[in-house]
Amino acid sequence: MRVSLFAPALVAALIGYGSSIALVLAAAQALGATPEQTQSWVFALCLGKAVGSIILSVWTRIPTVLAWSTPGAALIAATDGITMAEGVGAFVLVGILIALTGVVRPLGRLIAMIPDALAGAMLAGVLLPFCLQIAGALQGAPMIVGMMVVVYLLARMVNAAASVLVALAAGLALAAMQGQITLPHDGFVLPHLVFIAPTFNLGTVFGLALPLYIVTMAAQNLPGFAVQRAAGYTPNVGRSLLVTGTGSALTGLFGAHTHNMAAITAAICLDPAVHPNPAERWKVALPYGAAWLVLALVGPWMIGLLHGLPPQLLTAVVALGLLAPLAGALGNAMSHPSQRTAATVTILVAASGVSFFGVGAAFWGLVVGLVVHMTDTVLKRAKP
Repeated sequence: MRVSLFAPALVAALIGYGSSIALVLAAAQALGATPEQTQSWVFALCLGKAVGSIILSVWTRIPTVLAWSTPGAALIAATDGITMAEGVGAFVLVGILIALTGVVRPLGRLIAMIPDALAGAMLAGVLLPFCLQIAGALQGAPMIVGMMVVVYLLARMVNAAASVLVALAAGLALAAMQGQITLPHDGFVLPHLVFIAPTFNLGTVFGLALPLYIVTMAAQNLPGFAVQRAAGYTPNVGRSLLVTGTGSALTGLFGAHTHNMAAITAAICLDPAVHPNPAERWKVALPYGAAWLVLALVGPWMIGLLHGLPPQLLTAVVALGLLAPLAGALGNAMSHPSQRTAATVTILVAASGVSFFGVGAAFWGLVVGLVVHMTDTVLKRAKP
């Protein structure tokens, strides 16, 4: 196997893990996950990404790398009043819906009927509160967070994909020099899966499962397929959705939220420097999967380390990690002038955190946005 396959795979895995693991832990905390359930969540996610990437790449002979849903984790972290069992029910349902989208074409067409602007607006509304928290983090720890922001902005000029990871490393270095890091005392402990019986109810279906499904499809899978096309490949959408959906449904039983097509990290693994022969580039998934297996094994130690970090540092990492997705979501939301009012309303409602009938703000933001959009469309058609 070519040496050039290993470096991009390792870099992509480290970026994917380091830039958003804090957000995954925030999602677990929002659902009231126990420490055992949290480590099972991370372990199952890593396993799903590793196995799914290898299966799809070998099956399709297209370089396919998977990621966990970072916007999805933000959506979960923003929820309130949902138990871990209810969250698991939502994760399993989302996995089933994604798999069905790969084999039942009318379902895919139904999702495609949602305007891109409103899907982007819903995502922007979910991400915005997390990005705004960086101001409070800067006030609480000005030296650490201030340096992280500066390093992030500078690193983006060199390598945008690695900028969050570089900012995290800078924050860790300064926090360590200031004696603000508490290392795990338990030593190295192997992770294990914890089965969690799912619970289903309509409030969770509409408040978490459907928004998570839409966010995963619009903000993760579609950009992932676009990256493959840009690299000269024809994505096998059906197989990809079938594998990621089935995998997500299975890992969901152990607490993990959705894993899906990667976009930013996929671009790293699809670069021509990985392998000069495009037909052989799929082999990058083998070291990529191996890297995620290693990250899966060190999960408990990493979780312990993150719990020993200053909270402002973790808040800053989450905010910086979501800036690029937020910018993309806002760009999509405002890309169609005729839909900007509906998109703006969607953002405001989704970001408000309001909950009605046990259903969260993301769903209501999309509903209100669709109502405004349809009203605008009808009025414009009625004009003489």
